[in-house]
Amino acid sequence: MTLDEWVKAACAKLDIAPSDAPVSLVLNLARDVAHNTVRPAAPVTAYLLGLAVGRGADPREAADALTALAASQAKSDSDEH
Repeated sequence: MTLDEWVKAACAKLDIAPSDAPVSLVLNLARDVAHNTVRPAAPVTAYLLGLAVGRGADPREAADALTALAASQAKSDSDEH
């Protein structure tokens, strides 16, 4: 199964329009978080993004804020060493 096939199947199961699933946005966020914090933070952050969007947050703005938070954490960690 490809990623696109999985997303379509998961969206169908959850009654979500595939157009409402910004796959590249979530993947980029997960990558940035995994590289700048600890790897397990990536799926948790993706879930938190989903919660925020479900509560009305703009997906791109929320993802940008989380990416900036992860980047600042990485900078903070490198400043300590």
